[in-house]
Amino acid sequence: MDIEGRFGRYLARVAYDLKGIVANRLGENYELHEQYVNPTLVDVFRTIGFDRVYARGEGAHLWDTDGVRYLDMLGGFGVAAVGRNNPVVAGAIRDVLEMDLPNMVQMDCALLSGLLAEAIVLRTPPHLDAVYFCNSGTESVEAAMKFARAHTGRDSIAHFTGGWHGLTLGALSAMGNEEFREGFGQLLAGDEVPAGDLVALERVLARDETAAVIVECLPGHSVRIPEEGFLRGVQDLCQRHGTLLICDEVATGWGRTGRMFAFEHWGLEPDIICTSKALSGGYVPVAAMVCRRAIYQSVFSSMERCWVHSSSFGRNNLAMAAGLATLHVLDADDLVTRSAVQGAKLVDRINSLRSRHDVLKEARGMGCLVAIELQPPPRGTRRVAWKALNAAHEGLFPQMVVMPLLDRHHVLTQVTGNHDPIIRLMPPFVISDDDISWFVEALDEVLANRHRLPGPMIGMGSKALKARLRGRSRDRAAKRAASPDDVT
Repeated sequence: MDIEGRFGRYLARVAYDLKGIVANRLGENYELHEQYVNPTLVDVFRTIGFDRVYARGEGAHLWDTDGVRYLDMLGGFGVAAVGRNNPVVAGAIRDVLEMDLPNMVQMDCALLSGLLAEAIVLRTPPHLDAVYFCNSGTESVEAAMKFARAHTGRDSIAHFTGGWHGLTLGALSAMGNEEFREGFGQLLAGDEVPAGDLVALERVLARDETAAVIVECLPGHSVRIPEEGFLRGVQDLCQRHGTLLICDEVATGWGRTGRMFAFEHWGLEPDIICTSKALSGGYVPVAAMVCRRAIYQSVFSSMERCWVHSSSFGRNNLAMAAGLATLHVLDADDLVTRSAVQGAKLVDRINSLRSRHDVLKEARGMGCLVAIELQPPPRGTRRVAWKALNAAHEGLFPQMVVMPLLDRHHVLTQVTGNHDPIIRLMPPFVISDDDISWFVEALDEVLANRHRLPGPMIGMGSKALKARLRGRSRDRAAKRAASPDDVT
């Protein structure tokens, strides 16, 4: 049966009652994703015990289908900055739907996108006065790279080791994490510079081939605070060599670091900034690239080129309403200040555990962007155990912390990657003092009981083996479907 016929039968079988559909089918989440979306990701979640079914979210908390409450220290990788299901943002989206506004006419200039652009410019330095809307952080980086190349007439983009800028092809070319670049062929021209190395950057820029340097002022994955003078040095070199400075504020913008934008901590004047995540209010995908007007007009340089870079969904009314409401909430509830205050409390409380746990190297961060870095015990059998875990997989020990945090204490966190023993926290800015105590007490208990790690390791190993067997079974089924006559 063709796709149209199958879809027609589905509609005939299930009436279009979205609330009823969710109520009837909630719990099928992982089976549906295993069959139709990304079965490998499903295997990962099942292996580490993250295959929970969340039914509701509010503020800094989630509830599963059994009514168990969880502390959300990830905030959807930062999108839920103003709290999950913020009523002001939800109300703005409902208002848009009730007004029956024309949406995405395309051959017009819609009011809401103009209003959001105005609101954004009012919150950026005066020299950043032109806004381009798109749908995600990686799209804003793509736009920044294209605009920089158009303005300078140069092709190359320089980036720093360890930086994270997105996974579409252009953004991936500036990705400082090699494992994400592997397997995707030839990328765009560019140079990777060791993080913190101004001498190496000057050698690159001296060739006068670099359109822009892109940098996360506070790297979102490692949360390593740059050395004094480094970021100002990057800006000075860019200005000296006619190279644009792009500050990637996708993760750090809109109050995440305790200032509206991370670059403000260092007094920078970037030529372009990329933003997304928190601007969405946790509801609708939205992103914005903000730059100097002269750079913007280098792209849209004539009437014939008015469409030369565009996005069908970039200025849609729901996204614009979510962005406007989010900025209102940030101001009305003073959430940027709250991010700074609550983040500092969180870092201080975690660091107070260092005297009790020798594997806890430090907590560091700015605002509600925090990294917990672990380290090998100084001596004895526990150090041997760390090395054994590290030999199996570089990110395994912090994963052995993250898993019981969720399983025993109902706290959702994340290991940042494969190479650093770092647990990253991006909680909503509305996190309370009680929430901070909940997290710190849970972390204290997990670290105190790390000698029990062989149990979780065995369980994880068993789940991983089952996942591999499922994967092999899927691969064989896929091969049979691809060439049924050749497979016996």
